[in-house]
Amino acid sequence: MKFTTLALMFCGCLTAQTSSQPIVLHAARLLDMEAGQIIEPGEVLVQGERIIAAGRSVNHPAGVQVIDLGNRTLMPGLIDVHVHLFLHPGAEDLQTVQESVPQRTINAVLAAKEDLMAGFTAERDMGTEGAGAADTAVRNAINKGQIPGPRLRISGNAISVTGGHEDAINYNPEQHVLPNATLANSTAELIAAMRQQFRDGADFIKIYETGRDALRDGKFTSIWQYSEADLSAAVQEAARMGKLVAVHAGGEPGTGFAVKAGVSSVDHADFLNDATMKTMSEKGIPAVPAFAISEYFADESNSPARREMLEFHIREFRRQLAAGVPMAAGSDVGPFPHGTQVREYESLVKYGMSPLAALQAGLINGAKLLGWSDQIGKLKAGYYADIIAVPGDPLKGITVLKKVEFVMKNGTTYLNSPALPQASSFVARP
Repeated sequence: MKFTTLALMFCGCLTAQTSSQPIVLHAARLLDMEAGQIIEPGEVLVQGERIIAAGRSVNHPAGVQVIDLGNRTLMPGLIDVHVHLFLHPGAEDLQTVQESVPQRTINAVLAAKEDLMAGFTAERDMGTEGAGAADTAVRNAINKGQIPGPRLRISGNAISVTGGHEDAINYNPEQHVLPNATLANSTAELIAAMRQQFRDGADFIKIYETGRDALRDGKFTSIWQYSEADLSAAVQEAARMGKLVAVHAGGEPGTGFAVKAGVSSVDHADFLNDATMKTMSEKGIPAVPAFAISEYFADESNSPARREMLEFHIREFRRQLAAGVPMAAGSDVGPFPHGTQVREYESLVKYGMSPLAALQAGLINGAKLLGWSDQIGKLKAGYYADIIAVPGDPLKGITVLKKVEFVMKNGTTYLNSPALPQASSFVARP
């Protein structure tokens, strides 16, 4: 079935017309990620799915279509390295009980579209939370052009231990409620689970390394789930397949086990001791703070305990920055509405990073985590034509990322604001 047909089925009145003619995008400004500066004016020459040239001015070949985006900034598509396409706001543990996998897959398709329209052209899906390998179908449909969405790296179900994070705890045992993770209780079981997930289409492995994090009287505690030996075996097994392992890890000693084992990222990273921060700095292992989800739950619940945990996380984040721990931008979107996760970039700035540093964390470190460091995250010849346009200068005010007015992915325009000149080939948002 062609993309246009599926677009109509899933996304209302979307239409798709992809042109092979060269396109020049022109705007008042262009964000040069390599130089870390704004160029004025800016142009990008696109042919097919790739960028041919980018800079203050580019060659205008015969037959080129010029799209003048006016007083906007051209910049690489945004990257979110921690999303959950299969989750939506509401009771997370009940979604997997009350909603079928087909229903959750439809929701994931709609979520992928929302993220793309918000300017997120690449994402790392950190677990289907009980929907198994359904993310393989979503990724493949996006790659084939059957549905709109970001380019994806997927993990299938995350892996945890019996009674650990995302197991079905506090339910009537006689109901045999299924966990939201794949359970593995030894090194052998962990390797077997990984091999099954790779067979089913996973691009990387997500492991829950800590659970039941708590903050009492200012002291953070976190229960570890896998030993350093377990995690080292997992990292070696993934490397055998040319793949990576990421961990959900809040505190010590589990986070230390993970970074010594050589994982690709530590997601949440509420507390890191000095030795762990030193190792992450030396190995270039980024923390993914996921402030957006913490802020959302603190705001929605109006819970003093959640607010205290957020404030603790902010203080620790600043310690991590001072220690030279690299960062990546991952929002944990899903439990809060898809398409709104740019708040993660805003939070990185609000809590201590410069706008440029936050964008480098999101685009440069994000591209590296996704295994596309030479393909996305920059407006550069040979890279995929994943391009957005925003009003204003993002280096002067990160909040302009909330106002994405143009989205191109793979050379196809998916969003072109009515306020902007209209391209002859684009997907119009309903």
